[in-house]
Amino acid sequence: MLVIPDLGVFPDDAGLVPLEMSSDRAFAAGRDGVLSIIATGDRRVEFICWERHAIALVGSALGYPAYYPVRPVSVEAPVRAVLMDLDGTSVKSEHFWVWIIERTTASLTGNPRFALEAADLPFVSGHSVSEHLEYCVRKYAPGHTVEAARRFYFEHAHREMHEILEGRGRVDAFVPAEGLKEFLLELKARGIRIALVTSGLYEKAYPEIVAAFRQLSLGDPASFYDAIITAGFPLRKGEVGTLGELSPKPHPWLYAEAFRVGLGMPFAERGRAIGIEDSGAGICALRLAGFAPIGVAGGNIDESGVRALCHGYQADLAGVLAALG
Repeated sequence: MLVIPDLGVFPDDAGLVPLEMSSDRAFAAGRDGVLSIIATGDRRVEFICWERHAIALVGSALGYPAYYPVRPVSVEAPVRAVLMDLDGTSVKSEHFWVWIIERTTASLTGNPRFALEAADLPFVSGHSVSEHLEYCVRKYAPGHTVEAARRFYFEHAHREMHEILEGRGRVDAFVPAEGLKEFLLELKARGIRIALVTSGLYEKAYPEIVAAFRQLSLGDPASFYDAIITAGFPLRKGEVGTLGELSPKPHPWLYAEAFRVGLGMPFAERGRAIGIEDSGAGICALRLAGFAPIGVAGGNIDESGVRALCHGYQADLAGVLAALG
């Protein structure tokens, strides 16, 4: 059995991985009171465990890891807020953005036939653009830089987004999740506040939800949602960027900001909110922000080895609604 204080007791086959030492080599099991070190299956988050408390190390492919306290989560009735992920949870678009990363890597390597492997999926979805690209550079294009990859990425993304908005692009790029309209309208009818939270940059994320709302005849998403938090604007030469590339999921900041600033709800009331995610990074982000995460099928929760960290797990949004009672 694996024990993480304030998170729970997990069977050995839960997908979590015991480690002898933290990746930054600051902590070792059996030293300085540390009883164990337990990582998620994708090794993105490591829990340093003492007898009565734990801290979480969120790694960084870009060289800026961070530690966070681990707090217990609970759901207190009635639920007053739902924090929802975008890609995969609200809109089925992950395949499109993985395709953009694939095209980016093809341009970087000069191989137009390049294709990602199935094993790459947990590392090219659910995190920041730069982290996705750093993984591809390291594995497939050593000697190149993330900065060069970013230039190709935005060339491809801008071209494809323009084509989609003009009605000439991929018709399968952004598809509303099954039952999204019914789910959102029911939450509204119950007086539950809704925040949309994504690690995606604004220029790629906002057109997704606009396209989905057009298909569902739900009007303006900025008016519908009580808060929308994205990873901001990319830093490019000659332009002003915003924080987002170094603080995406599984860091807790996007969800924390959506709840505390976007919805204006105090930290002490976090039990009145639930989060809905389909990615391992998102589940960890919710946990570290102090919210109970509900996982939905179709993403990389199982591949990331974090299903055990979910407060609940449902096949779709209809299942989530039923679980809310």
